Amino acid sequence: MSITLITRKTRRLSSIAVAGAAALVSLAAAGRAGGQSARPSHTADDVKFMQNMISHHAQALEMTALVPARTARQKIRLLAERIEISQKDEIALMQRWLTDRHELVPDTHGSRGPDHHPPGHEMAMSAAHMPGTLMPGMLTAEQLSQLASKKGPEFDRLFLEDMIGHHEGALVMVKALLGTNGAAQEPEIFRFTSDIDADQRAEIMRMRALLSGTSGGTPRR
Repeated sequence: MSITLITRKTRRLSSIAVAGAAALVSLAAAGRAGGQSARPSHTADDVKFMQNMISHHAQALEMTALVPARTARQKIRLLAERIEISQKDEIALMQRWLTDRHELVPDTHGSRGPDHHPPGHEMAMSAAHMPGTLMPGMLTAEQLSQLASKKGPEFDRLFLEDMIGHHEGALVMVKALLGTNGAAQEPEIFRFTSDIDADQRAEIMRMRALLSGTSGGTPRR
C-alpha cells in the first residue's frame, strides 16, 4: 500500500474518532441537562413553609431565653439549651435556603428596618407578628407574658406544657406541607422536614418524661 493511501486512511479514521468523541460529549451534556431539568424544584408552598417555620422557631427561642432565670432544674436548663442550639441552626439553614432561591427572608427580631436584612432582599414581616396568622402551637402574647411571670416549679410545668404544644404545632405544619400536592419534592426541603419531624418527636418524648415528674403537669391547651 502506498504512503499516500495510508495517509488518507489515517486521516479518515482520525476524523471518525473525533466525530465519535464529539457525539459522546454532546450526549453526556444532554444527559446532564435532562437530569437538571428533571430535578424537582421548590414551590410557593415550600417557600411559605420555610418562612413560617423561621417565625415558629423564633418564638421557641423566646421561650428558651426565659429558662435560665426561672428554673433550678438542671434537666430543664439542658433541654432548653438543646432546643436553642438546634433551632438556631435550623433557622440559619432556612434563611440560607430562602436566600439561595431569591425568596424573602423573615426578620426573626421583629420589624427593625431594611438594614437588618440580607442584601438584595426586602423585609418580609415575620408571620409571628402578623395579626390573624398565629401558626399551630404558637403562644399568644398573653400566654408568653404568663410564662414569663412564673418561676420555680410553676414555670417548669408551664414551660414544658407550652413547649410540647409548640413542638406539636411544628409537626402539624410539616404534615400539612407533606400532604400538599407537589410540595416538598426538592431533596433538600424533604430531608429538612423529615429531620424536623424526627427531632421534634424525640424532644416531645423527653419533655413529657420531665413533665411527669412535675406536680400538676396538665397541658393548658
